Amino acid sequence: MNSTKKYAFAEISNHTSKDDCWLIIHGKVFNVTSFLEDHPGGEDVLLQASANGDATDSFEDVGHSSTATSMMDEFLIGTVEGPKPNQTATGDSLPAKKVQQRKPEASSSNFMDILLPLLILAVAFAAWYYLTFINVNA
Repeated sequence: MNSTKKYAFAEISNHTSKDDCWLIIHGKVFNVTSFLEDHPGGEDVLLQASANGDATDSFEDVGHSSTATSMMDEFLIGTVEGPKPNQTATGDSLPAKKVQQRKPEASSSNFMDILLPLLILAVAFAAWYYLTFINVNA
């Protein structure tokens, strides 16, 4: 394996499928396509990590064993070239995009929180009344 080959983030981001899956961990690029079915956490974990870009945090959060870490060498295909897409050339992070959140409509949800239990109570009372008084006379 040629571990000195450098790959751009744009090129690595094209390899996120079940048939061709590359991961970035600690600035190194790993082709884990052949390992997807054998991964103890399942292939979806690796595919999601691949789609998210840099999988270093995900890899460290799990706390892989030394055996798992040593297995990585056989999948190493190179290193990452240049800064991450969300960083400048100096290593400074670019500001994250703000996500707009919808404000829930308070009046309609509060109204339904009251109306639904009352409706259920009314149906239960009507059923009890029918079975107790009207059905007995029939």
